[in-house]
Amino acid sequence: MMNLDKTGSQGPAFPVSVRALALAAALVLAPVAVAAAEDAPDAEQAVQVSLSYTADVSGVVDGGLSRRGRFLDDLQLAADIDLGKALGWQGATLHGLVLNNSGAMPNDDAGTIQGVDNIEVSRQRTRLYEASIEQSLADGRASLLIGLYDLNSEFYANDSAGLLIAPAFGIGSELAATGANGPSIFPSTALTLRGRLSVGEDGYLQAAVVNANAGVLGDPSGVNLDFDGGALLIAEAGRSGQVMGAEGKLAGGVWRYTDRQDDWRDVMPGGAPEKQISQGAYLLAERSLFGNADGLRQMTGFARIGVSEGHTTPFSGGWQAGVLVDRVIEGRPDSQLSFGVNQAWINSHERANGAAAGRDIGPTETALELTYSDRLTPYLTIQPDLQYVIRPSGDRAIDNALVVTVRVRWEY
Repeated sequence: MMNLDKTGSQGPAFPVSVRALALAAALVLAPVAVAAAEDAPDAEQAVQVSLSYTADVSGVVDGGLSRRGRFLDDLQLAADIDLGKALGWQGATLHGLVLNNSGAMPNDDAGTIQGVDNIEVSRQRTRLYEASIEQSLADGRASLLIGLYDLNSEFYANDSAGLLIAPAFGIGSELAATGANGPSIFPSTALTLRGRLSVGEDGYLQAAVVNANAGVLGDPSGVNLDFDGGALLIAEAGRSGQVMGAEGKLAGGVWRYTDRQDDWRDVMPGGAPEKQISQGAYLLAERSLFGNADGLRQMTGFARIGVSEGHTTPFSGGWQAGVLVDRVIEGRPDSQLSFGVNQAWINSHERANGAAAGRDIGPTETALELTYSDRLTPYLTIQPDLQYVIRPSGDRAIDNALVVTVRVRWEY
């Protein structure tokens, strides 16, 4: 499974009592912090604090490797400080986000190579996930950001795929699987310098230099500041606004690591991994398809494709496509329905090594997902989800897996 902590340990990093205390403290202190910020006349609207808790009950009900229910969760405490209002530093914003993730790993039962749940981690712990400062420039048409930064918050991202919970809809697996511990995406980010420039009416250019070794406070090795493993360079150009006569987004990006990366399978005579150039590119598009004038059943479609060199991960590329329908039910303004398909292309090295181990690995893993979300109260959202994975891990010996998930999300 990709998009996970690659350090390999599955045991909790802190005693359960410590994680429980962190959760309780966050639940108690977040409303207090919000109230304090609102009551302080000099800090009015300068500090924005948010708290969310997501809990998933997920299980394979047919096929896969085993059938059982799993529980996993994600706690997020975020704070944004407008430094212009707080300190007179105009155009600057300070951002921080703390995560706590725990629970089991449903992908162990599904047996997929891309994963089935975007809050699953292989190492349970509390992390300082994001800590960055962003400076607006040129009357808001440009900005610079430095700090611990989620690459997928702006690169290889489209809003209409955001409701789907399979990790492949967040960022393409051919990029998500790179780096020693992932390319600065959930659950561990990396020190990053990112620049963004608006071009014309709706266009933009953005680029980033990202430490190739992701790690944050809470990870075993902490934050890496020396770039001893090189950097990931990524650039994206696009248009967000009017696309082909309707609201949408059209973008393309390229990425490359400055240092050669370990080959996923091939080794040198001494047993050390061969070193390979790691690089790739992607295209994405989303567009409003149709909807009523009153906003009922507004439909947006998306499509994405990505390719890589096919040596430093199990993938040579993949694609994702789907639709998002807003206000599915009249009188339910927050009701949403989404359907998506994703497919990973498994490279020839992975298939050859599988054959050497007696496994019959095909060229693809394909998954379909259908999900519905609705807000039951101002703070509580429920989201049932179905995924059907065709040929998990490309292995013809694993039956197609049907995965059922119920997600509950609380936001303050």
